[in-house]
Amino acid sequence: MRILGIDPGIAIVGFGIVDKQGSRLVPVQYGSIQTPAHTEPSLRLKQVYDAAVELMERYKPEAMAIEKLFFNRNVTTAFTVAEARGVMLLAAVQQGLSIAEYTPLQVKSAIVGYGQAEKRQVQEMVRMFLGLQAAPKPDDVADALAIAICHAHSSALHQKLKEVHKR
Repeated sequence: MRILGIDPGIAIVGFGIVDKQGSRLVPVQYGSIQTPAHTEPSLRLKQVYDAAVELMERYKPEAMAIEKLFFNRNVTTAFTVAEARGVMLLAAVQQGLSIAEYTPLQVKSAIVGYGQAEKRQVQEMVRMFLGLQAAPKPDDVADALAIAICHAHSSALHQKLKEVHKR
């Protein structure tokens, strides 16, 4: 199964594509979609959308895992991230991908085993899971890969539960 992990944002969208091959996770591609500051927000959203569609068409993932929005103190930032999430979700639906959403707590628990893990711990575990020489930068990219890994682990669990209930 090919999974596209997304850490949404308006300035930087982290993405990570991994293949789940049995119990192995293989990195396919990772990076970021970046939009220029001082650009009209609607144009930035279009840039994010167009880049997402291009990624999905090029790498043909079967699933997209995206971080669930959580409100922090900056409501303005939360709204722009929500809008960016929206265009990513739209692109995924239009491409026929299954969609899963995970909170930061769920991702940290799946990757490190502890929901209050620090960013550097998550980055190091991502590096180890995928056999990378260094933790991906910027942080948004490592987060996107962590979300993809979280989904790979969760989807395996969901599949096993389905099999148990069929018996």
